[in-house]
Amino acid sequence: MDEQMILAQISDPHLRADGGALCNHVDSLAAMNSCIKHLNNLRPRPDVVVITGDLVNGPEDYPGLKHMLNDLTMPCYVIPGNHDFPVPMRDSFSEYGYLPADGFMNYVVEDFPLRLIMLDTGVPGQVAGAMCGTRLRWLDERLSEKPKRPTVICMHHPPTATGIVYMDRHGLLNGGPAMEKIIRRHPQVERILCGHVHRPVTIGWAGTIVSTAPSISFQMLFDLREDAASGYVMEPPACPIFLWRPGMKSAGHLSFIGDYGPPRPFKG
Repeated sequence: MDEQMILAQISDPHLRADGGALCNHVDSLAAMNSCIKHLNNLRPRPDVVVITGDLVNGPEDYPGLKHMLNDLTMPCYVIPGNHDFPVPMRDSFSEYGYLPADGFMNYVVEDFPLRLIMLDTGVPGQVAGAMCGTRLRWLDERLSEKPKRPTVICMHHPPTATGIVYMDRHGLLNGGPAMEKIIRRHPQVERILCGHVHRPVTIGWAGTIVSTAPSISFQMLFDLREDAASGYVMEPPACPIFLWRPGMKSAGHLSFIGDYGPPRPFKG
């Protein structure tokens, strides 16, 4: 496992598979179709896609999402967010064999140069997330298994504050400090990829990098005031793309979805 690897992240699609509008304005079905086409057309193409939670609008949307993801030309792995529904989500993706049959939907992907540790931060009935003692022990054990494998952790709720206060109030409310101690003991963790915030944010934390992804459907309002009210805007959707090569830490890029015209030379 010494070749390069390209990892793409999709986050917070909130898919309505029937094509109905989210918040009366957002066409999440068209957004997902555009995202899949965009990733398939990238050159070089990503080796793997992770979706960091808030997959659907309702439990009835999982079959449609699963059908759409079959159009991806690379493997795809999902974790739940606070808007997901554990039982129908698990049932819909059970045939792929990577989600545990019961308990938290934590698992490890070993098939690529970067080891992927996928965390379930959901708390039933709550917008906020948590890393309870069971999940913290599981994470520490998995990291201890292969201390020399470069590793990326994927989770829905960021483990630390982002500065978007109205979202931080509903972030990872329990387990963050304990998780920080675990990550500091395991320097093979190159990055922690998160969703939830619907914005691209990069944070130095626990000796590594935490990053949040834009949504492919709609973005949260960018407002750093402590008393900012929540809201959303139709800024361009994007997918974070991460390049890893031997001897090089993973490099993060942002690939915007949409037609912004052809490349133009600087001369001529």
